[in-house]
Amino acid sequence: MHLDPVLLSRIQFAWVIAWHILLPAFTVGAASFIAVVEGLSLATRREVYVRISIFWTKIFAIAFGMGVVTGLIMPFQFGTNWSRYASAAANILSPLFAYEGLTAFFLEAGFLGVLLLGRKLVPPWAHFFAALMVAIGTLFSSFWILSANSWMQTPAGYEIVNGQFFPKDWIEVIFNPSFPYRLAHTVVAFFTTTGFVVLGVGAYLLRRNRSVQEARTMMSMALWLLTVLVPLQMVLGDMHGLNTRKYQPAKLAAIEARWDTGRGVPLALFAIPDEKAEHNKFAIEVPLLGSLILTHDIDGEVKGLKDFPADQRPPVAIPFFAFRAMVGCAGLMLALVLLGGWLRWRGRLYDARLYLAACQYAIPLGFIAVVTGWFVTEVGRQPWTIYGLLRTAASVSPSLTGSDVTLSLLGYIAVYLLIYPSGLILLLRLVRKGPLETSETGPAIEAGRPAVPVPARAISVAKGDVR
Repeated sequence: MHLDPVLLSRIQFAWVIAWHILLPAFTVGAASFIAVVEGLSLATRREVYVRISIFWTKIFAIAFGMGVVTGLIMPFQFGTNWSRYASAAANILSPLFAYEGLTAFFLEAGFLGVLLLGRKLVPPWAHFFAALMVAIGTLFSSFWILSANSWMQTPAGYEIVNGQFFPKDWIEVIFNPSFPYRLAHTVVAFFTTTGFVVLGVGAYLLRRNRSVQEARTMMSMALWLLTVLVPLQMVLGDMHGLNTRKYQPAKLAAIEARWDTGRGVPLALFAIPDEKAEHNKFAIEVPLLGSLILTHDIDGEVKGLKDFPADQRPPVAIPFFAFRAMVGCAGLMLALVLLGGWLRWRGRLYDARLYLAACQYAIPLGFIAVVTGWFVTEVGRQPWTIYGLLRTAASVSPSLTGSDVTLSLLGYIAVYLLIYPSGLILLLRLVRKGPLETSETGPAIEAGRPAVPVPARAISVAKGDVR
């Protein structure tokens, strides 16, 4: 059996990044949530915010640690599996990744220890400042990573010399045509994901009548945030779609399984795309709605896949179904937010048992939306690594064999199936305990001095007092 190193390398990268993206999808928003709670604690002096912060900081620490470990693997794959791509684009992408290290990593590494361990060792304002810096660090990380990814989608500000990409204008490189839309859409998706995690955990605690004050506060804060972010995300998604229509029309055609160019085209709610026959089976369509949504004109023109050479078309089924799964998740999120607003208005938000259960089981919705959205973005870019300029087949390492990738892929699968269940078990244990049981107890320590002098403690022990 022939083992295709290109296909296997794509599967391996998809496996690694699909698992990894689940972590920043939570930690980016969680870091900002912790910073907000720390700020409220500093401003109001209410202990409930301290307990919430301690609770989520412990959860954040586990997820952040897993994210660092899984994130370090991805750059190595550029050298092992995608060396020709790395060689061609290094002059542009390497500085972007370096900027992430110089900004995001140093902020996170410099202040994470204070956030995790310094509550009793530094003044409250300093602890809040550390939380703020960690949150800003995660946003800087998103900025630079998404700038690099967006440049691969809509390259700009470059020149090609001897098959290598060189920057001509760094402003155009960083702020390439799709970057503002992708950054806003992704960061809001991360915040929304975290919002539903906080909402769901609060609902879980209320259903079990544990840490009631903290659970109500978490639910209230999350629901107010989601009331703004979920509708905003739909607007940003529409803007991102218009940008995709302009710069990546083949991707948009694949997302909609649109084969023929036309005006006043319908919107396919469901279909089974047949790429060989260039036709959709069992299509369920709404007349004219496709043009209205995709062009904001009921008679707007939408390009079809037949306008592009067969070897320059992305796969259709994955973007088509992944996009509908993402939109479906967004619809469920909006329904939960609207229902929550109505229950809040009626004074029943914390007592509606069915709604609390729905919020708890809705925790995965944001993660599903993020992963399916990533499939839409990356599979829709095919067959290009750098859109329209460097093919994926020409990006793989030349000496790589199918057997090499198979072995490494199996290794990644085994390790990830160990890391993620273990991490999930630890996270679930913290959630079950709730904020009250996970909060730190004992007298505060100032400047690292023990509450009881060491000589007095030593004398007590010598006398047999080991209480």
